[in-house]
Amino acid sequence: MTLSGAPSWARRRKAALDSIPPVERTVEDGTLRVTRRFRGLTIEQAMGYLEHLGGERRGETEIEGDEWQARLSARRVPVGPSYRLTEVTITWTGREDVLEPIILQFRLKAFRAPG
Repeated sequence: MTLSGAPSWARRRKAALDSIPPVERTVEDGTLRVTRRFRGLTIEQAMGYLEHLGGERRGETEIEGDEWQARLSARRVPVGPSYRLTEVTITWTGREDVLEPIILQFRLKAFRAPG
């Protein structure tokens, strides 16, 4: 997804997001598979964001959209010596040209500033 013509803050946010690599990214026979982790987000929030982007629930942790799908899982991870935070892992699969804008829009919705 290109943000040409977008406000400068939107371009800066996309550049910041692009600097964070995915856990996994593969393309095989035209099918893209991307895994990303998001802290401070619940599975329910993530499912809601994915539904807003055109997906439909196919189970407690699965969303399916037009030519894409996402599987979610969650775990508690330590942040410092005495604090734990929920981390949601999402693995998307689908056509690259369809999936890239979905992932970007999800990441913009789920963006959490530090501090």
